[in-house]
Amino acid sequence: MTDTPFVSTEIATQPDLWRQVSAGFAQYGGALPQSGQRVAAVGCGTSWFMAMAYAALREDLGQGETDAFAGSEFPAGRQYDAVVVISRSGTTTEVLDLIRDTELPTIAITATPGSPIVDLADHTIMLDFADEQSVVQTRFATTTLALLRASLGEDLAQAAADAERALTVDVDELAKLEQVTYVGTRWTVGLAHEAGLKQREAASAWTEAYPAMDYRHGPIAIAQPGRGVWIFGEPPAGLLDDVAATGATIVHHSDLDPMASMVVAQRVAVAKALSLGLDPDQPRSLSRSVILD
Repeated sequence: MTDTPFVSTEIATQPDLWRQVSAGFAQYGGALPQSGQRVAAVGCGTSWFMAMAYAALREDLGQGETDAFAGSEFPAGRQYDAVVVISRSGTTTEVLDLIRDTELPTIAITATPGSPIVDLADHTIMLDFADEQSVVQTRFATTTLALLRASLGEDLAQAAADAERALTVDVDELAKLEQVTYVGTRWTVGLAHEAGLKQREAASAWTEAYPAMDYRHGPIAIAQPGRGVWIFGEPPAGLLDDVAATGATIVHHSDLDPMASMVVAQRVAVAKALSLGLDPDQPRSLSRSVILD
């Protein structure tokens, strides 16, 4: 490829988009769950991983019991005060079926005006300014998570500033790693899964993701020189030493907000794809939305 892929341009807009939803939170906040409510967060693929991050962070901040589910795995009959459904396209079969089948209040976050989810959900938050031309999601996912973090009372100013720094990190050597395993704790477990998905989608690369404490229960066996372990958030005691002993490269942006480290991971995925002659905007076997007959 000689032209700059859409995804690279979209990645670069994230700091400004995070500031936008944080500053404009008042126009969205009324529809989002209130503190103390029992909430389920649902999505598919990338959206599921953002739901995972939101659920863990909401509980850790004392906002209320929150569960996260893949769209196909939502437990029928379980009671919630609200169900937050994340879908960039607003057309994904599993989440539309969920909304149709549940009597629980639903809040949809989407990027696509006129999509079916807009008519089906009880409330819709439209982030069409964060939509993407690339099949691979980047800015819609992180902008959604920025909005959800703002709804929990977090100040995203530092995260946005860190994301600007993340856009300047040299990713060439990281893109040469043969294999990367991503790990996180609590809300950053969702980020670890999303980072792994970006490399699999964009570069057809072998990646794995785990909770950081679980990493030593087997997955560390594949660590070796030429491979990497990417840590989101604070690493558990002793983990850095254990990884270092394998000879694997440790990637840990301790000075960046974990979402900004995700921006670096997105850029690595694109760089790896381009180095392999792949089109990161159009991954093989993927489309913008999974719509089943």
